[in-house]
Amino acid sequence: MSHLAPVDLPPVLALLPDAAVTKYLSRGIQSGHELPPQVALNRACVAYDDRIAARRRTAPVRELLDEARRRYAGDRYAADGWLAPRLHATLRMPRAEAADSRLWNHLAVIVAPDYVVWRHKGADKTEGPGVATAARFCGPHYTQTFSRLWWAAELFRDADDYGPVVTACRIQDVLNTTMRLDVIDHRPTAQAMLRVIRSLLDSGVPRPGDHVNAFSSAVNTAGSTLMYDVLAPDTEPDLDGLHDWIEAGEAEVVDWERLPEGPPEGRVKGASVEALLPLFEKLRSEAPVRQRNSSETASGEAAVGSVPPPRAPGVSLSKPSDLA
Repeated sequence: MSHLAPVDLPPVLALLPDAAVTKYLSRGIQSGHELPPQVALNRACVAYDDRIAARRRTAPVRELLDEARRRYAGDRYAADGWLAPRLHATLRMPRAEAADSRLWNHLAVIVAPDYVVWRHKGADKTEGPGVATAARFCGPHYTQTFSRLWWAAELFRDADDYGPVVTACRIQDVLNTTMRLDVIDHRPTAQAMLRVIRSLLDSGVPRPGDHVNAFSSAVNTAGSTLMYDVLAPDTEPDLDGLHDWIEAGEAEVVDWERLPEGPPEGRVKGASVEALLPLFEKLRSEAPVRQRNSSETASGEAAVGSVPPPRAPGVSLSKPSDLA
């Protein structure tokens, strides 16, 4: 089985419109047997200005993805927990920039289509080879191959500590389901949910993903009547600290052997997490668990029921000119 890697990488990332991906994405590309038409796709790209392009080099990202494949050749699902914090620390940006799907399109279709296929390709069948679904190349923030990892790191980090991100990635349903919640944009809610999820994992409960889906749905439903930000106040964002961390990234190389340090911004108050834990433990214990069938489990799809597809977290972005 062939997962073709691009031969000529552009030196920097760019912005590839959704329409261009839709026009050229084929089953051959999705199965890894064909390379995307780079010349035509490059014509459709919009370049970053020089200020942003300086921190959008493709080589560090491509090397990181190749290392993830090498390390987790026998367990592609486990690659997420290693890659998410390192991708976030390599591609340093404010949320407004990360909300632009065109960046992730470019990374998935032009820079690393082979990684998308390796990570998300379905099983081969008698009627043809398996494919990575189109949404893994160009899709919402909780589905697209690289956007989902960057946002997982952004939403579940505790300031510069990426440890909670690794916990979040241990269960695919956290990425498939919990990341869809609007309430997850509230950092104390995210950290309190991870505390509950970690206790689930430590308990050795069978099929923990089913419990995570039920718990996530319960938290989302309760959040429609309870204001978590009132029960558990969050800290004010440190935009200067975030800016300094982003600027420092141009001269820093992410360590592959230990967790990198994230931005100093976004430390969650311990008291706020503690305020939510009794409620969340109660929601978890009372949430009805739906047992998924084998096809749902094999596909990695979430059985979430009432969880809606939201906007990109923490961002109201209507047009490219809104980018920070």
